[in-house]
Amino acid sequence: MDDKQIIDLYMERSESAISETEKKYGRYCRYISHKILNNESDAEEIVNDTYYKVWDTIPPNHPDSLKSYLGMIARQLSLNRYDQSHAKKRLSQTAMVIEELYECVPDEENAGTITEKIILKDVLNNFIGSLPELTQRVFVRRYWYAASIAEIAEEYSMKESSVTVLLLRARKKLKKTLCKEGFEI
Repeated sequence: MDDKQIIDLYMERSESAISETEKKYGRYCRYISHKILNNESDAEEIVNDTYYKVWDTIPPNHPDSLKSYLGMIARQLSLNRYDQSHAKKRLSQTAMVIEELYECVPDEENAGTITEKIILKDVLNNFIGSLPELTQRVFVRRYWYAASIAEIAEEYSMKESSVTVLLLRARKKLKKTLCKEGFEI
């Protein structure tokens, strides 16, 4: 079943929308959640919460890309769960990824109004789209999927030091781009 048909099932409030979503995107949502939480049972719970959230938001929302919509929700729910369960624990992989981005992306207070947040999202999307393909893939694997440096190096047949340097240069370029667009870092 294609995405449009699944979205139509949500719009019709058909319960089969969830089972079709599970068939097509269950593995994808589990992957995102597990990479952030590193816990099978928590990841499974987040996937179920993702389906519940999608059920509650379609309609009125009508996403252009169901996969992206599910990924965004699963990621946000996973990050929220991570924040709750790791509030006082030492840094883990996800925390390190977030820490890396703090140096170049405005925090919630400096992101500004809803309009400024939309502009920030557009600037980030344009920035990622402007990167060379390998840099783009590495950047997304690290900062969207929270992959470790070692995992990225293995996946792209690179040295870990090369991945680290590539990401450092990309973050510096991102910071420069955001400052040029008027965001306070």
